[in-house]
Amino acid sequence: MRVMTVLVLSMNRLTEDTERKLQESNQSITFVFASNDDEIKTAIKKAEVILTYGEDLTEEHINEAKQLKWIMVLSAGLEKMPFDAIRKRDITLTNVRGIHKVQMSEYALAMLLNHYRQTATLHEQQKERMWKKDFSVREITGRTMTIVGAGAIGEELARLAQAFRMTTIAVSNSGGQRNYFDESYTNSQFKQAVEKADFVISILPSTPDTKYYYKETHFKQMKNEAVFLNMGRGDAVDSELLIRMLDEQEIEHAILDVTPVEPLPQDHPIWDHQRITLTPHVSGKSIHYVTRAIDIFEQNLKSYLEGNDLTVNKIDLSRGY
Repeated sequence: MRVMTVLVLSMNRLTEDTERKLQESNQSITFVFASNDDEIKTAIKKAEVILTYGEDLTEEHINEAKQLKWIMVLSAGLEKMPFDAIRKRDITLTNVRGIHKVQMSEYALAMLLNHYRQTATLHEQQKERMWKKDFSVREITGRTMTIVGAGAIGEELARLAQAFRMTTIAVSNSGGQRNYFDESYTNSQFKQAVEKADFVISILPSTPDTKYYYKETHFKQMKNEAVFLNMGRGDAVDSELLIRMLDEQEIEHAILDVTPVEPLPQDHPIWDHQRITLTPHVSGKSIHYVTRAIDIFEQNLKSYLEGNDLTVNKIDLSRGY
């Protein structure tokens, strides 16, 4: 029987039920659920596997974890990971890419519907006890949606968008045919992908290649009536550029669940902009999040214990995703 130590490193503990099930279903493994520095220092020297949300893991931890072979990140975003230290040791890295697809797809459609049906106006009228119908509403049905960063989340959003009889267009590094997309383009074909789009949805990760991905020319290639929704990472677009494009009416509206700095400073102009709808990075929230994340971990754990390669969401260390 294989005996090993798994360090669950998080300032936010998993639920008691999840921790109990992990231990009961893996009797040969010692799970250490550490939420403070003293607990981490005691366990990290023996840890062969670390589970973390990412922001808790430092280069110092990597250097102290002499037995470390595998890091499982309970998040899709990896921008805060100490990649240099991980690459130096060639430590296997996996994440939970794909578990956000249900809730983030629902978020995107809900926000687009809110904008087109003017639910913010209705909410304000209710607060003012006003019974007024003299405002216009639109339908999202039959529109065109372009999804930039068309991975698992993008495919699920495209699937749901087709229920609204939308034309769905993918933009990715490789292009090529994809499930639930009517058209697919590479990054170099951006103009063709967005010039007909009513909705441009950004689901880009944060990598050196995607930082400030959106340029002024990109927004000028979009329709003036386009809605830009970013629920990937905030550094994909410079906020000053986005505000200027809105002010110059290059696009109609922006829906932002992510910003370049989070939390967004209270004096930032995004807060007060009339053509921006802002939410505090909640598109990925779900009561099922931890359960789905642990399911992915246990799939890979089975392979790991059997001495096989990890196949679910293994990260290319050279690319960072």
